[in-house]
Amino acid sequence: MPPAAASRRTRPAATRRGVVNPFALEALAELRIPTDGFRSKSWDEFSGPDAPPLDFVFTVFDRAAGETCPFWPGQPMTAHWGVPDPAAVEGSNEEKRKQFRATAVTLKRRIDLMLALPIDSLGSMALQQEVKDIGQP
Repeated sequence: MPPAAASRRTRPAATRRGVVNPFALEALAELRIPTDGFRSKSWDEFSGPDAPPLDFVFTVFDRAAGETCPFWPGQPMTAHWGVPDPAAVEGSNEEKRKQFRATAVTLKRRIDLMLALPIDSLGSMALQQEVKDIGQP
């Protein structure tokens, strides 16, 4: 399955292509993040001629760190913000909810840190380093 992508929004974990995992929706709702219209997306949606431009592309699940990323049109900045895949958790529904919450909180913190960067005053290389550093434990 090709990697998934998002444009100016995070892509919640999918249970199957196009369907967002209900535990992901619960975790986002707890953080008061609107989820109307969220769906899983294939990176193919972002590679065609009518695709929206991407400024940043983040891989987030630990298993994605060693995978080859596709070519992203427009050369957006890329970084790996690794977290354990919450959909891989086996156990009770409460254990699954707990991992989805932890993942959502971690990614929200990282996004908030990125949005607080003085993007307009940072050079391209400095911004790339800051974005990569945010994803470090």
